[in-house]
Amino acid sequence: MWAECSLHLMQVKAQDLVQRLESGLLPIYLISGDETLLVEEACDAVVAAARRNGFSERSIHYVETGFRWHDLSHDAASLSLFAQKKVLDVRVPVKKFDREAGAALREWCERVAADVHTETLLLLRTGRLEPGQRKSAWFKALEKIGSVTLIWPMSPDQLPRWLAARARLLNLSFEPGTLQYLSDRVEGNLLSAAQELDKLALLNLPQPVDFNGLVATLEDTSRYTTFDLLDAMMGGECARVVKILDVLRCDGVALFAILGVLVSQLRRLGVAYGAPPARQKLLQQFAKRIKSPGKVLAECAVIDQQGKGQLLGDPWVSLETLLLRLAGAKQMPLPSEAQAWLG
Repeated sequence: MWAECSLHLMQVKAQDLVQRLESGLLPIYLISGDETLLVEEACDAVVAAARRNGFSERSIHYVETGFRWHDLSHDAASLSLFAQKKVLDVRVPVKKFDREAGAALREWCERVAADVHTETLLLLRTGRLEPGQRKSAWFKALEKIGSVTLIWPMSPDQLPRWLAARARLLNLSFEPGTLQYLSDRVEGNLLSAAQELDKLALLNLPQPVDFNGLVATLEDTSRYTTFDLLDAMMGGECARVVKILDVLRCDGVALFAILGVLVSQLRRLGVAYGAPPARQKLLQQFAKRIKSPGKVLAECAVIDQQGKGQLLGDPWVSLETLLLRLAGAKQMPLPSEAQAWLG
């Protein structure tokens, strides 16, 4: 009843998984990665395909204290009165792939090869596996008989393309460069990005969505973001910098999240290609104002150390001081602790 699994099918990319599922099911699926949204959607695709193929029952197991791997075999054998096939959906923390797990999974693969568990599909979902785990005996055994999808973190260059593809599924189109703004705004958070696109789809905006329309819509549906803070800083709006930073801090936005966006912008200093015209001007003005990006990055490292308790000083005060100086405020010296660290 299972699809044939050949060596070149052992690992399946997330974007190819749906197509492979349409070609037939395999007895085991492992979905691994730290991109929660992509992992969830890949697992949903497996469950949906199984349901279409008669797997009408699903039981969910959380591998935590008290869980016994061998109980999965008992669950597989205990179908309800009206179900003939079952999906075992097992959520596994990466650290729980221990010796017991490895032995149980190898045994499960052996049973599948011997035509046992023919009415049970095993779905394993977990975080990003370590290189040693991907070389283990249980992983290799699973690859030979099932499907492995490893979902890697998305790079900043990939995110606009991912947004564009997702937007097309929602019948949304954008003017050139506009999606780069949304990409920068969500700061790599795919769940947040997907939610923003869903909101835009519901608003029935004129197509293609332009930069000003996107900005206005996002401002109407959310409070300040770290990207608003950077825009105020680059635009030289010192009072707005203080206000937005205060709001972000009160809203519980992590210091390190703000620092990360700032560092990312500094590393791309002077790169305005592909940005909407209004934003290109802002980026170019900011780049002219920053004489020594390397020194600013070093100051960011100091604030990072303060935030981790490894250096004296209030990291929020240091961050505000730095942002105001980058915004063009005069006579904003570094805190004494940072001056001492930088020499």
